[in-house]
Amino acid sequence: MRRWNGWGEEGVVFPLSEKARVLLQEQLGPGTLPREATLEEVLSRVPPSRLPPHPLVSPDPEERLRHARGQSLPDWIFLRSGQIPAFPDGVAFPTTNEEVRALLAYAREVGARVIPYGGGTSVAGQVSVLPGEAPVLSLDLRRMNRLLRLDEKSLLATFEAGVQGPDLEAQLRAWGFTLGHFPQSFPYSTLGGWVATRSVGQESLRYGRIEDLFAGGRLEAPAGTLLLPSFPASAAGPDLKQAALGSEGRLGVLTEATVRIRPLPKAEAFAAVFFREFGEGLEAVRRMAQEEVPLSLVRLSTPEETAVNLALAGQSRGLALLEAWLALRGAGPGRALLLLGASGTRARVSQALGEALGIARAHGGVYAGQAPGRFWAHHRFRQPYLRNTLWEMGYAVDTLETAGTWNQVPRLLLAVEAVLREALGEEGERVYAFSHLSRVYPTGANLYTTYLFRLHRDPGTNLARWRKLKAAASQAIVAHGGTISHQHGVGTDHLPYLEAEKGPWGLEALRALCRALDPWGLMNPGKLV
Repeated sequence: MRRWNGWGEEGVVFPLSEKARVLLQEQLGPGTLPREATLEEVLSRVPPSRLPPHPLVSPDPEERLRHARGQSLPDWIFLRSGQIPAFPDGVAFPTTNEEVRALLAYAREVGARVIPYGGGTSVAGQVSVLPGEAPVLSLDLRRMNRLLRLDEKSLLATFEAGVQGPDLEAQLRAWGFTLGHFPQSFPYSTLGGWVATRSVGQESLRYGRIEDLFAGGRLEAPAGTLLLPSFPASAAGPDLKQAALGSEGRLGVLTEATVRIRPLPKAEAFAAVFFREFGEGLEAVRRMAQEEVPLSLVRLSTPEETAVNLALAGQSRGLALLEAWLALRGAGPGRALLLLGASGTRARVSQALGEALGIARAHGGVYAGQAPGRFWAHHRFRQPYLRNTLWEMGYAVDTLETAGTWNQVPRLLLAVEAVLREALGEEGERVYAFSHLSRVYPTGANLYTTYLFRLHRDPGTNLARWRKLKAAASQAIVAHGGTISHQHGVGTDHLPYLEAEKGPWGLEALRALCRALDPWGLMNPGKLV
């Protein structure tokens, strides 16, 4: 069973190596675990439902608790402390388009607000229930998980939008295909959630971002049904698929999605390269992107994150030999780790890695074999479990991300990490921040930053610290020309900064679109715009 107040399955633990524990204490000092509310305590605080009975709506307190928040750090603070501001008044599990339409009609009739819910993995507040006078209905789509149509000739597959990552890939694999979309939330997140937040997969360099994969679908809006045909291309005015992408449940409920698929790759391989310093690696991956080397993965870590990755790997004779060998080759404490991946035919994989390693060597890179890449690939969907481990040690961990042009990336990196490290200085607290690039483009790259700080016994203090850190980093991103989100979406956390990117008339255009499809303001209010 999934945890109600953390990540993943209850029985799964990702332990921290002793080397990583020592590193963490050196950076932040000993952690303190706040008191945690029990499930029974929190359930006793769930208020009576304000919704009238409906055969498709459950008022069960535990279902309402499990649909109250997502997976952001504020969500965790509320859940772990039991101080949850609001709960949905009911949860529905529709299985057809007709049931979705019936539930939207019911919500309009009783004056309820509707939050579409997929895997519950959002990290920017998209599924969080906000306090308000109107009752809230959570619409959980995970029972709408079937493969409806497969066009093998056109390489198109139509799914119900509630299908989760592993089920989607299993249904395609049975026919010899893959979508190739693997965000870190892959075990739980849904196809509809990917579309609604403009998700990016870890191997999107080969397979594309979700907007490259989304070919069409069906949106059930309060005003009616919006069908999005799957043309190979069209010049018939603005593309309404782009409106559904990133809409975060504000326009309606995405119930079906047609996606572009590929045959399963014949081969897949990973490689690791160490650079003496981050700047060399940055120039190497820029060249790889601009020369369009056909890779599936490019992940360049800063020296700080490289040290964390090596610490997480633990202590072994093989690792000690690797570090000694790297030091001899000039890759000392300031080294930066680059992971490369390629998939496709065996010839394509060999060509891609050969080209990439040639560029890396030209920029001073030291090839370190395939073992580090295989280690990352094996653990990539287990790493979020570290959030549970760190919390139980008394540390909060959060991530943020942006993207900028190649001339902006170095300044963005320095600015974001600097403001994070300084933000809690007046409280006498340190922040440990480190970053990587995990998606490169010919014109720029994304920047993904992880930061940790010590938990306080008071949940209000933890929330205030997070707000201070989030505001400092977001303001730095905007000031240095980055996007407020490359892959996590807007939700509530990034909403204050959206006007800097879209402008006032851009926001008004989005609001007008929401009014056109949702004239009664039922859909996920307080998110996106």
